[in-house]
Amino acid sequence: MTHSLLQHRPFQAFWLSRVFTAASFQILAVATAWQMYSITGSALDLGLVGLLEFVPRVLFILQIGQVADRYDRRLVTTITKALQSLAALLLCVLTLQGMLTREILFALAFVLGTVRAFEIPTMQALLPNVVPAALLPRAIVASASAMQCATIVAPALGGLLFAVGPVQTYALSCGLMLIACGLMLVLPKPPCGERPTVRGLDNLLAGFRYIRERRDIFGAISLDLFAVLFGGATALLPIFASEILHAGPWGLGLLRSAPAVGAITMSVVLAYFPIQRAVGKKMFLAVGVFGMATMLFGVSRSLWLSLLALAILGAADMVSMMVRGALVQLDTPDPMRGRVSAVNGLFIGASNQLGEFESGLTAHYFGAPAAVVLGGACTMLVAGIWIRCFPGLWHREGLRCESAAESAELPQPAHQAQPVNV
Repeated sequence: MTHSLLQHRPFQAFWLSRVFTAASFQILAVATAWQMYSITGSALDLGLVGLLEFVPRVLFILQIGQVADRYDRRLVTTITKALQSLAALLLCVLTLQGMLTREILFALAFVLGTVRAFEIPTMQALLPNVVPAALLPRAIVASASAMQCATIVAPALGGLLFAVGPVQTYALSCGLMLIACGLMLVLPKPPCGERPTVRGLDNLLAGFRYIRERRDIFGAISLDLFAVLFGGATALLPIFASEILHAGPWGLGLLRSAPAVGAITMSVVLAYFPIQRAVGKKMFLAVGVFGMATMLFGVSRSLWLSLLALAILGAADMVSMMVRGALVQLDTPDPMRGRVSAVNGLFIGASNQLGEFESGLTAHYFGAPAAVVLGGACTMLVAGIWIRCFPGLWHREGLRCESAAESAELPQPAHQAQPVNV
């Protein structure tokens, strides 16, 4: 974060809330993944957890954007965090009573996926209400670094604590999420501007239309979708920690932390030396490095080399995320941010959770190392194809190339002559 952001009290509360939210989620993810693999020993089941977390993003995609645009974003995110803390508490109680099963873990994965499907786009849409527009590009990087800061420590802490007992792990996750709730309530209420009213499917699909009509935004988020869809290896980390690297739950925590080490290092660099020129080429280069680092992780049999590969992967992903996030937020007017962020969240969810299912399915048939190496190669192939399909994005120089007037225009249904209330 820059000096200006450090002096901005609402952003401090927002940033700390992101830290505690991410820490709680990462600790929960380590514990549930290890318990699932301990119960079933199945790579496919690890992938199914990701699929169940992704399905709500598709089922509720239209409602997610409407909620983020029509209601107080601060209160929406507070409610979602409270529900996540209840889920962690339920896991704690069920584990204490010896009632946690494969089916219950699947059900809670769907519930948590539903809650986070509403939380993430709303948080993204809330950030421009917290900081001035001039600070937004740096705030996006700093906000992402909050998650990475937590991810450096939380998974390793979760792995260590899980060795003591899963009950304590879930209890800590619950407590951290409650702190995040309190920090969100400290934020000032967002400005009460014009709120959208639901007037049929056209209004609900406004986010899809907006992204479709802007080639650079569509190219950036679809590149991330397919690159991470094939290149993601997160779901397979319990297999690598247990059977390939023989590192146990603590090693699993280190593996989950490693990408965040690279990401937070890159976020510090980007905060002081932001990308201002040739943003398209740098984003594509980062995706290529992401693919190569994924392949290196797949062939590694050393814990330290694996950690290095994941750190490089995380640094490359931070560059891609910063460019994509800035494109979406800077070129989207505030009344549309919820619906556009919901569509962006659908793409991100597909790349992460659906990518976990793809990794688990591939590993089920070909083995975990082969699945990761193949995924990294596919990521590099996708980057090459996208350069040819989106030459404008490849040659894009700055983060904002449209005029303010043009970027403020809202997409309208083709059959309507008068503007709708969005």
